Amino acid sequence: MTTTTTQLLLPGQAAAHPGPVDMNIMYVMHRGFRRDLDLFTAAARATPVEDRGTWRRLAERWGVFAAILHNHHEGEDTALWPFLMERADEDDRATLEAMEAEHAEIDPILTACAAGLEHLAGHADADAQRALVVRLTAARERLGAHLAHEESDAIALIQRVMTQEEWEEVDQAFKEHLTPRLLLQIVPWGLSGLPDEATQWLYSQPGGAVYRLVGALTRRGFARRERLAFRHVPDA
Repeated sequence: MTTTTTQLLLPGQAAAHPGPVDMNIMYVMHRGFRRDLDLFTAAARATPVEDRGTWRRLAERWGVFAAILHNHHEGEDTALWPFLMERADEDDRATLEAMEAEHAEIDPILTACAAGLEHLAGHADADAQRALVVRLTAARERLGAHLAHEESDAIALIQRVMTQEEWEEVDQAFKEHLTPRLLLQIVPWGLSGLPDEATQWLYSQPGGAVYRLVGALTRRGFARRERLAFRHVPDA
């Protein structure tokens, strides 16, 4: 008998397909990416151009976001999509090819955002600020569309053709480059503002005690840095 795992439905999420594979960590990550681009877009609009200290903090915080997203997409490109491609029919292959193409489309936009933040950390440049708002808005829209496409179509494919055991094997690719430093960043990043239901799910997983401990040790410092970086964003 096939086991159906309870799937989380988090803010902004497009779908939560039932099936044997526990996709909740994917949904937690997607929520964090959406949240971050909302915050960065708002901060780019609201931060005074002359407040270089805050722009420096925003540039540093972007580095955290970019490292986590890179690790996530690298795991998909090198392990998940190739695994699924072996079991895909023609329509499924078109979905997987679109996933890879969307990654390639998003990357230059994110690189431009990083360059804009670095520039504003050193220069009070109103034109650069306006350009950054445009780029961040594009990044939010394109990444948001990609995440929705993945949740609606690619994860439906995962639920059709993978078992939980196969997912856990593929998931190791996401963890291969998870250095201690990145772990200390990703845990409070993922926990920040996470609904209680999802937090309790995370703590109940194998390794959940580590997440709880790392979160307890890092959450306060992460929250303080968030307040400084997004200080001009109301209710951030």
